[in-house]
Amino acid sequence: MNAHGNEVVVRTAKREDFPQWKVLWDDYNAFYGRSGATALPLEITNATWSRIHDADEPVHALVAESEGRLLGIAHYLYHRNTILIGPACYLQDLYTVQAARGKGVGRALIEEVYRRAAADGAERVYWHTHHTNATARRLYDSVAVDSGFIVYRKPL
Repeated sequence: MNAHGNEVVVRTAKREDFPQWKVLWDDYNAFYGRSGATALPLEITNATWSRIHDADEPVHALVAESEGRLLGIAHYLYHRNTILIGPACYLQDLYTVQAARGKGVGRALIEEVYRRAAADGAERVYWHTHHTNATARRLYDSVAVDSGFIVYRKPL
């Protein structure tokens, strides 16, 4: 796959990716309104990064890289489900830098999550996005089916 004419590789995040990963992570969170006064505490960012690299945790991370520069991230996790025998795979976070959008980077990250989830015995991959995220929804509509479900949540 190419972005700007350069080869893009999707791979597992490595510990040494942290500085570039954190920039993308912060941008992703800012996109969803978590910046400035509402930014995630560094404690959460550090815990997330630690979980990604802990073999006993169900959290995984992929990065899309071109010429040593990270262009995108995807975080996914496995969990039990009451209507499936095998685990479900939740694609929790997906983000690409603005310059890489529309160039196949997001699709490549999703496809690699699909590949890994299938190899790990998952029966379904799913994710949420905000209904106003029209750019991403165009991609999502081409790689998955909108379940029609609305998400409710209550902070505790």
